[in-house]
Parts: sequence; C-alpha cells; structure tokens
Amino acid sequence: MQKMMKPPSSSSFPSLLRVKPRLSSYLFTLLAFILFAAILYGHDFVFIFRPRLHSNDHTTQTLFSTPVDVRSSTTKKENTEENKTVVTKSKREEEEECDVFNGRWVRDELTRPLYKESECPYIQPQLTCEEHGRPDKEYQRWRWQPHGCDLPTFSARLMLEKLRGKRMMFIGDSLNRSQYASLICLLHQLIPEHAKSEETLDSLTVFTAKEYNATIEFYWAPFLLESNSDNAVIHRVTDRIVRKGSINTHGRHWKDADIVVFNTYLWWITGSKMKILLGSFNDEVKEIIEMSTEDAYRMAIKSMLRWVRLNMDSNKTRVFFISMSPSHAKSIEWGGEAGGNCYNETTPIDDPTYWGSDSKKSIMQVIGEVFRKSKIPITFLNITQLSNYRKDAHTSIYKKQWNRLTPEQLANPASYADCTHWCLPGLPDTWNELLFAKLFYP
Repeated sequence: MQKMMKPPSSSSFPSLLRVKPRLSSYLFTLLAFILFAAILYGHDFVFIFRPRLHSNDHTTQTLFSTPVDVRSSTTKKENTEENKTVVTKSKREEEEECDVFNGRWVRDELTRPLYKESECPYIQPQLTCEEHGRPDKEYQRWRWQPHGCDLPTFSARLMLEKLRGKRMMFIGDSLNRSQYASLICLLHQLIPEHAKSEETLDSLTVFTAKEYNATIEFYWAPFLLESNSDNAVIHRVTDRIVRKGSINTHGRHWKDADIVVFNTYLWWITGSKMKILLGSFNDEVKEIIEMSTEDAYRMAIKSMLRWVRLNMDSNKTRVFFISMSPSHAKSIEWGGEAGGNCYNETTPIDDPTYWGSDSKKSIMQVIGEVFRKSKIPITFLNITQLSNYRKDAHTSIYKKQWNRLTPEQLANPASYADCTHWCLPGLPDTWNELLFAKLFYP
C-alpha cells in the first residue's frame, strides 16, 4: 500500500523554532516571520504541496515507457476527504513527478468495470461484446496502475462540472469514437433522461447534457486532413488519398471548442507510401504524388499544430493528442501459435518488453520530433505501451457483423476477428481515466 501525501499542517511548523540556543536573534526573527506567513496564507502555502502528475504539457512524455509484469491486485485506493480526487506518491517519486503512462495492469474486481454495458445505450454495436456473445468478462476487470503513484479516481460529477457551459470534441477515427462513447458511458447516469440527448449529422455526433449547458462531440476525420475517406458511413476505400494543406476543410467545424482530443494513426498504415493530392478533389486532372508514410504523417501533425496555433486560445482551450492504438493480429509475437491473433485471448500480455509490430515506432518518433520543436501547448496522452499489453480486450468476433459471414469464415473465427477495436466497457475507459488525470492535474 502506498502512502498518501499529506500537506503540512500548521502544527508541524512550530518544530522549525526548536533550534539551538546559539541561534542569532536575526535567524529567530526570520523563522518567526515564516511561521506567521504560513498561518496568514495557509491556503496558498498548502497548495505548494498539492500532489502533481508528470509535468510538461506541451511536449511529449517518454515515448517508450518501461513497464513491469502484470500482477494481480484487488486493492482499492480512495480518498473521499472533501470529495477531492488525490494522487498518491511513493518515496521514490517525492522528487520526480509520476509518469502515469508507465506502469502495469492489475486485476481489480472491486472497482472494475466502471459501468455495465447493458446500462449504456450509447455504445456502438461494433463494441458491445457481451451483447454479441462474448462468454467471459475478464477483460473488464483490469485496472491500470502507474509505478509510484495512483491515478485519480474518475469522478463523473467533477467531470460534468468541468464541462459546464463548455464544448468538448473528440476528433479523429473510430478509436477516438470509442473513447468518446466511453466518456459518455462514464457520465450519463448522473444526467436525467429528459436532460440528455445524442444526435448525428454527417461527420458530427453530439451528446448534449442540457442541465450543464455542455456538449461532448465526436467528429469523423481519420486523417485530420481532407481525404477520400471522410464519409462517416461509407469510407472503406482501398486507394486512400489525402489532400495536402486541407485541414480547414474539417477545422472550421472545430472552432470554439473548449477541450479538444485529437487522434490519427490507423488510417495512415496502408503500406510504406501514402498518396497525397496537391490540388483539389474537384480538379478534373488531379496532381497526386507519393510520400513515405512517416513524411505524410509529419505533414498532418504539423498542419494540426498550425491550426491549433491559429484558431485556439491557449488560455481558454485544452488540447490533447492521443498516441496510436495498437492492434494484435499476430499471436506469434507474444508467444502464441503461428496464424493466430486476438481471438480467444482472455488475459493481458505479461512480457514487460512487449511492443507489437503493428505499432510503428517510426510514427512515434515523428510525433516526438514534431512536438519537441513546437511551442504549442498540447498534452500528449501516450496510451500505446499500456494498450499493447491488452490482447484480451479487443472485440474479436463479438460484435455486429455488417456483412454475412461465409462458411469458411465461420469455420475459422480468427479469420474475421477484429483485433483493432476494443470492447466497452474496457480499455478506452482507462484512456479516459488518463485524460481525466491530465485535465485536472496538468
């Protein structure tokens, strides 16, 4: 059990006056003044000792954290004093801030899951694993435990108050949409039925909490830039094309947001090259060039940062960027049989060095390079390493199938298992716990 940090009480300060008799009257007067200031400005003085998470909002955290073994635990850590969420620290972390992305998965039947699938009508049918026959619920019972500190307990009430009068947007692909749905599941039970609604129009889905005058929104833009995959429903194209310098095509819909959560990765991974349109999709003759995936991705990230700089007030808006969500398509990489994948996996990977080949380190390096050079205040949420362990948490075959399965597929379930998306409740809830931690403890 880690010890909770406690701010110094006023009773602890008189010990400062227990000095040797040879102290000068000057030093005695100085110490007396410090005691007087501590009492007079007690609130501000205590604030100095408020626990903080890992710092440096505007650049990246350590891109490749060093995890440890998955271990079992049912310890529940809470602090209900004055209904405040508190982060604890170990002695090892007293002088260094805690990296919440570096840790291990612990089994927790006391606090997991954070909600029930059947009680959240906002989950897309592609993510409702229980409804579609998944026989086990073990994937719901794992909690992320950082080394040296605890994540703040997610407070739906505190989050809703933070969102009062505000507009929050998730912008990106279907992985970001699952995080959007997860957040609504975490919040909606505190909102009366008559005071909440959800509607979708083209690329934009809006959840409204009327009593809070707040919206949580998802905007479909898998590349952030304009592309030929921008239709929110019909976007399965094999020859993907991204238009250079086109972020305003989507960006005009993001203005005036107070909290923005970007992601983009999965759709870039089509091979070693990406097709880039230099003109317009309306041009009769289109000028298309090829770029390496890394250079094309760098172009998009720079465009995003430039758009944020030109369109968002850093004093008013919090901007987050989510790192890549991994896939688990090759079980041989974690010691499984050749030809297998996430199908029938029920436990996390316990190899502390595991990094799947589907998570391109070259893309992580691009993010690091671009963010380090930027002065734009963006909080980087590095969910990649911790998600890499969760081969058990994918939807696999337990989801709505939009096309009729063939006899060959039915005979080999691994052939149609979805090892990219995640069940809800599940891993995206942890992403939102990390988002909550960085929102309140930047």
